[in-house]
Amino acid sequence: MEQQKKKQLEIELPSEEATGTYANLVMITHSASEFVLDFITVMPGLPKSKVVKRIILTPDHAKRLSGALADNLNRYEEQNGVIDTKDKPDLSFNYRGPIPEA
Repeated sequence: MEQQKKKQLEIELPSEEATGTYANLVMITHSASEFVLDFITVMPGLPKSKVVKRIILTPDHAKRLSGALADNLNRYEEQNGVIDTKDKPDLSFNYRGPIPEA
């Protein structure tokens, strides 16, 4: 009997996406049929922030993403120590420092 080969999914990473996009805040909303993740960059001294990426997922994929993030966070903390989020200010809304000038 021949062994069945698993189909491999080929994934292309376009060069304009390869460097990634920085976000320090995510806003999550949902409806009955989808989850919307708006990734936002908040910069110090600027009154307005910008959504830099919007990702729309089905509930099934949102649940899978949640599990994958939990697994990866557990592995990260095993290697690097626990991420302490208690009693820390939310710096994304509370930047302190000089206003940038051009």
